[in-house]
Amino acid sequence: MPEQSAGSRPTLEAVAARAGVSRATASRVVNGGAGVRQPLVDKVRRAVDDLGYVPNHAARSLVTRRNGAVAVIIAEPEFRIFSDPFFEQQLRGISRELTAHDSQLVLLWVEGPGDYDRIARYLGGGHVDGALAFSLHNDDELPAVIRRVKLPTVFGGRPGWSGTDSERAVPYVDCDNRGGARQAVHHLVGLGRERIAHIAGPRDQTSALDRIDGYRDVLLDADPGLIAQGAFTVESGALAMTELLERRPELDAVFAANDLMAAGALRVLRERGRRVPEDVALVGFDDVLPLAESAEPPLTTVRQDIEGMGRLMVRLLMRVLSEDGGPESGAPASVIMPTELVRRTSA
Repeated sequence: MPEQSAGSRPTLEAVAARAGVSRATASRVVNGGAGVRQPLVDKVRRAVDDLGYVPNHAARSLVTRRNGAVAVIIAEPEFRIFSDPFFEQQLRGISRELTAHDSQLVLLWVEGPGDYDRIARYLGGGHVDGALAFSLHNDDELPAVIRRVKLPTVFGGRPGWSGTDSERAVPYVDCDNRGGARQAVHHLVGLGRERIAHIAGPRDQTSALDRIDGYRDVLLDADPGLIAQGAFTVESGALAMTELLERRPELDAVFAANDLMAAGALRVLRERGRRVPEDVALVGFDDVLPLAESAEPPLTTVRQDIEGMGRLMVRLLMRVLSEDGGPESGAPASVIMPTELVRRTSA
């Protein structure tokens, strides 16, 4: 059996010798190949653990034709990504599922128009096996970039960019935004509230459009003056709440399109001396913890499984990348996950 010199990196040959198998067999086991009997697989894995062997990435890529890395592209600037707990939860789910598939996460984000060329060069350079892209806006250049470099991709959120209807199926994961909004507004109506306002999200994102549609599904003759525009941030929620109170001071309920805007609205209501829920009932969307639970009062909100959606995006991408789910077999079916109203004391 070859001896490993002190401080040297264990080799595949040493693993094969320790396991008592050929180098080819050891290589198949290490690189996830098929056709090796389980007792031999167990021997090779024990040898890997005993020697502390780490596969050479370049050599492994030649065998598997995979890089073991996935680009995660968020179409938002850095300050949004690291200040919004939604992104934290979705990235947690993506990271955990990629780890389970022995793949690395490469995080990319869009600060401005100049970033698209940089992202296109990186994606087209063969560094990653596929991509996950979310928080896209309807005029976003990312879909065109991804289409141009022909990289397998799963999107987070229902596609809304130009040309989507004419393209072949685009795999995506989303929650039932419209149905969740209907749940929220039905709940407020059931509480006897009659002047229900809505703080909407950005008009260039399908999640926000679906939530305002859900609001209108329940309130068919909703007063346009009870709808204010937000941007999925705390400050935009506060500004929208201020605008609503000035325009419609008699309002008695608010449905905010996400929990951050609900937090901003709650702050303004408190500053204006409006009791929640006695004077104004408040419902958010996302159920971002601990924000929703630590609010005063705790926030009634529509729960979407944010971490679970991140995990599912990875699973769909792995289907695309697998032999059984490659491009030749068509894109996997997109998934819309259910939502649930979580009742706390704000409404």
